[in-house]
This record gives sequence, structure tokens and C-alpha cells, in this order.
Amino acid sequence: MTTGAGSDAGAGPGAEAGSDAGDGLYAGGGPGAGPGGDPGGGPGSLSGRAALITGASRGIGLAVAEALTADGAAVCVTARDPKGLADAVRRLGPRAIGCPGDVADPAHPEAAVARALAEFGRLDILVNNAATNAPLGPLMTVDPLAWRSAFTVNVEAPLRLTQAAWRAWMRDHGGAVVNICTEGTDGVGPGVGAYGTAKTALLRLTRQLAAELAPSVRVNAVSPGLVRTEMARFVWEPDEREIAATLPLARIGEPEDVAHAVRWLVSAEASWITGADLVVDGGRRVRVARRIG
Repeated sequence: MTTGAGSDAGAGPGAEAGSDAGDGLYAGGGPGAGPGGDPGGGPGSLSGRAALITGASRGIGLAVAEALTADGAAVCVTARDPKGLADAVRRLGPRAIGCPGDVADPAHPEAAVARALAEFGRLDILVNNAATNAPLGPLMTVDPLAWRSAFTVNVEAPLRLTQAAWRAWMRDHGGAVVNICTEGTDGVGPGVGAYGTAKTALLRLTRQLAAELAPSVRVNAVSPGLVRTEMARFVWEPDEREIAATLPLARIGEPEDVAHAVRWLVSAEASWITGADLVVDGGRRVRVARRIG
């Protein structure tokens, strides 16, 4: 099972949803431009900002795009499914555009960044959400090509996209990058060795980039627990009630839970935060064997 809900790696049209708010929408600095990271608007406002979000035709990626547009940002969303992306762009409204492509394609990072810059004239926010959980199964039987593909999508693509955004805009104007990782980096799980290893590498990459790109660009991670997405359906659908009962907050996550964390991290309210891993897991890491009291 590859690229699940909100983690589609790719594409779709969306030309009908270009910016109609005028040049003034994109004036001003980026999230890392000043001490507060906010050249205009109130705390948390993303008005005048432009974002690129990968894997955003559904699930977490789409929820992130909805959260950012609701806070005033213009967004360029990518996904491999043309119809799904076109539907997402229509749902997001006039400040959204789509960019066809697969993050595993070496040409996609430059193309996606160029698309955003051509439409918005700036690129303040990058959310690396596209992912794959393949190959599933024990590592002793993993196919070498499938193993490399997991790292191409989950680790190399976020690096290439960050490089492209840095060269084209963020080096001179500042910005904020968020990588979607997983709370599973603190342990192991059956059958997800490739995914867990790649996401752990992405978390390490996040910290390295945070050090290298400071002070103008902030780089953080959001690590979701079990979220109701297509990618994780095989986990939550058979045993949702039982799984929820093991969590301190007594439910599995929704894409919006993750999106709210991303929106905060790219806002001025998080302007003194970089290299962090914000875990959004319903309290899984603090659960106990039985409820107390």
C-alpha cells in the first residue's frame, strides 16, 4: 500500500484556481523573515503567505491545505492522482492551485517550486507530506529496489524540495518547512521496518536542516500517531474501538489534528521554534496499562 490519505505523492490540474486576490496578497516577508517571523497581520495570520504542500489531494495533506487557506495563505498542492487533485483544488477555493507530479520524480521538486513562484511570486511555507509505507513485511525479505524507493519518497524528496525552495526563495526571504514524520520513530512495529526507518531518517534530516538553514528558515517535524487516513486504514479500520480505548485521549486521530499542529508551526506564534518534533498522537507515548481511578 503506497501513498495513503494525505500522503499522495502527486499531481493534478488546478489552473482554474489561481490567485484572484491581487498582487498585494503576496507582498511582505516570509515566516522566517524577521524576529517574529510575521511581517504583517496578527499572530498566527498567514495572509500574504504562499505554501507548497505535497501529497495534498486527501487526508493529512488536504487538511493542512485547508487549514492554511483558512488562515489566509495561498497554496500550491501536489498529488499523483489528477482527478483527486483537481477536486482538492476546487474544494480549497480561489487561493489554491495544483501541480501534477510524483515526488519520486527527480524533476518534480523544481517544477513544483517553479509553479508556486510563477503563480504567487513567493514561497514562504513548504510542507513535505507525501509518503509511502511500502514495502510492507519483514526486512529480511525486502526487495532492494522497493527499499530504495521508500527512501526516495520519504527522505530524498523532502530534501530535494527543501533545496529547491531554498534556492528559489527562502535563502533570501526566509521561510518555514514542516516535515510530516511519525510517532513510530521511537519504537518498532511488525511489517513497517522500511517505513519506520525512512521516517526516522527524515526526522534526523529535519534537525540537520534546522541547524544549517537557521536563522532565516525554520525547519520542524510533526509526528502523527494513528490517524484516520487511507494509508493507515489497514491498521485502524479493523480495530478502531479497541485501539482508541488504549489511548489516553480515547480516540484515533483525524487529519485536522495534524493540520492544526502544522498551521501553528508555520505561524509567527512558533517563530522561536526550529528543529523540533511536535508529536500528535493522542497520548500514545504516555498511555498506561490500565486507567487509574
